[in-house]
Amino acid sequence: MFKKYILLISILSAILFQGCSNNKEKSSSSANEMLSGPEYVLTGLDKKEYVVKKSAQGFVLEGAKDKVVIFDIFATWCPPCRTAASHLTSLQEKYKDKLIIIGITIEDKVENAKLEEFAQKYKAKYILVNSDQNRRLSDAIVKELKLGERYPIPTMAMYKNGTLINHYVGATQEEFVDSDIKNALGK
Repeated sequence: MFKKYILLISILSAILFQGCSNNKEKSSSSANEMLSGPEYVLTGLDKKEYVVKKSAQGFVLEGAKDKVVIFDIFATWCPPCRTAASHLTSLQEKYKDKLIIIGITIEDKVENAKLEEFAQKYKAKYILVNSDQNRRLSDAIVKELKLGERYPIPTMAMYKNGTLINHYVGATQEEFVDSDIKNALGK
């Protein structure tokens, strides 16, 4: 009887330890996935691809090291978004290579011609992307900002080296955004 009890304990221990080791392997691989995070490949109206990756602190635009990146979540039909376009252009021109603004439309299957018309009419002289991953990225940014599923637009999120600097919801004065850019750049 005692031998059967020892045998049973040994088998259960082996199963338990085997299960734990597999869980640790799974756990460490998901920790690695969280560090590298999801990747979003966006196509600009300029036909270039822009790769955005999730980091532990926010979102990183590939090739934008030490630059301030603003993700502008907008729609072409939104009046405050239209107004924001010229202000964002002004900031892009002021900070040139130290700032990258990416306009991410939340409209599904919007035609490039409509985005080009928006850019021309409202003087949006910064990167506008039209990709099947726009909604996925905008939802991920908004989720991290904890704005809820039905968030207002425009929503802007400012990052430097993958770290959130600030975010803005609704019509925001250019001076506020400008001040945060200066602080992020150490000016």
